[in-house]
Amino acid sequence: MNKWWWLSIVYSIIYVGLIYYGRSLMEKRERYELRLPLILWNISLALFSIFGMIRSLPEMIYALDKKGLQYTICNNSNIYGVSGFWITIFCISKVPELIDTLFIVLRKQKLIFLHWFHHATVLIYAWYSYHDWTASGRWFALMNYSVHALMYTYYAFRAMKCPIPKWMQVTVTVFQLSQMVVGCFVNYKAYVYKQNGASCAVTYANIFWSFVMYAIYFGLFLHFFCVSYLSKKPVTKVNDENERKKNK
Repeated sequence: MNKWWWLSIVYSIIYVGLIYYGRSLMEKRERYELRLPLILWNISLALFSIFGMIRSLPEMIYALDKKGLQYTICNNSNIYGVSGFWITIFCISKVPELIDTLFIVLRKQKLIFLHWFHHATVLIYAWYSYHDWTASGRWFALMNYSVHALMYTYYAFRAMKCPIPKWMQVTVTVFQLSQMVVGCFVNYKAYVYKQNGASCAVTYANIFWSFVMYAIYFGLFLHFFCVSYLSKKPVTKVNDENERKKNK
């Protein structure tokens, strides 16, 4: 994956192509319910994200406490050991996570731009950053694990048709928005550290693309939040799976 990160671009192009092909294929077909597979899929991703968060969090806490914020953003020592393993698995997981969209297509549910754009670009950025051993990736991976732990747990219960209060759905989106804000902040700090002459294992190109990516995600999620929760006009209900962002 380190040497072949560009394959993520190929995978993303194929992914988008299959979306359009799949939707056209399903136009004259009956939708598939896929209730049980969807439940199992959400549970598996929720458990994976929870384990990833649990295994990555101790290193972050230790680094912040003993080394400071700059170390967590600029030092890529986390590519080794337990943290390194879970960062590698994190990047690899962005490929099977594309299956999220398969459920939407086969169940003939509304597919919004935010969903597929997020999946495709996160895959590319994750592999691109892994190729450069980007130090700030420890922040991005941990945040993504944490948000996905909550998000996929929520979707698992929704797939099981368990009664869940509306505020839980709002909470998931707020956490997603917070992830984008922190992502922009981390990139800003990386830029400042480098401008001040500090050694920082984050390239200027990575800072630029990462900041742009998080800023776009923030705008898309903010729009989703306003339309879904603040709009006074009746809006078409957006399917649960379309809210998935899996980030940074």
